[in-house]
Amino acid sequence: MSRSGQADGRGEQLAFSLARHSALTAERFIPAPSNVAARAWLARPKWPDGRLWLWGAPGTGKTHLLTMWAAQHSATILNARDFTAEAKNERVRVAGHVAIDNADQAGDEATLLHLLNDALAFGDRVLMVGRLPPSRTVCVLPDLASRLRATATTATSEPEDELRARLLLSLLAGRQLVVSQQVTDWLWRHLPRTGDALVEAVQRLDDAALAKGVPITRALALSVLPDLLQPDE
Repeated sequence: MSRSGQADGRGEQLAFSLARHSALTAERFIPAPSNVAARAWLARPKWPDGRLWLWGAPGTGKTHLLTMWAAQHSATILNARDFTAEAKNERVRVAGHVAIDNADQAGDEATLLHLLNDALAFGDRVLMVGRLPPSRTVCVLPDLASRLRATATTATSEPEDELRARLLLSLLAGRQLVVSQQVTDWLWRHLPRTGDALVEAVQRLDDAALAKGVPITRALALSVLPDLLQPDE
């Protein structure tokens, strides 16, 4: 159905499940030089052919940016990993703008191609997010590969030191974890300088603290993060 409620030729919308990212709000996003190019592209009122591909390493804010853009533009969020092959008359149809996470890991390429074709035909915008750029994304369907290569791209880069420190605190707060400043400072100094490492570390610490019923301490970190923690210089 269209926004006005009238049939628009795309049939009824079929929804895919996607975990709700309640913490990924504009208020909690941390602007930094590592994401300034992506933010500038997302702020544009138009993209070439209405498509944009945002890529970067895990933990650099891509899904946060996608969620913010979707909220701002009333876009439907889909997870490309959930795409499955359907009969032609039952394929996914979405009215309005679309934000597709994990676009470089589509479970069904035909579904992704149909979504792009529909959006182009109806003048809707599509934001795609992945770890790799389109040039390094393997596609079996030639038409999809061609469409992605012609898509405008932007990227996030690894966070700066100041952003890493704020990201660590934000990740802990997002899981409602109370950690002393002495421990957070120690973690920041000893964890790798990537957003992915911070996300992985906080998840492990949260799981271990919950399972053992103990607070997050340096001793707990040493026991669950031996492969991530770096020695003192």
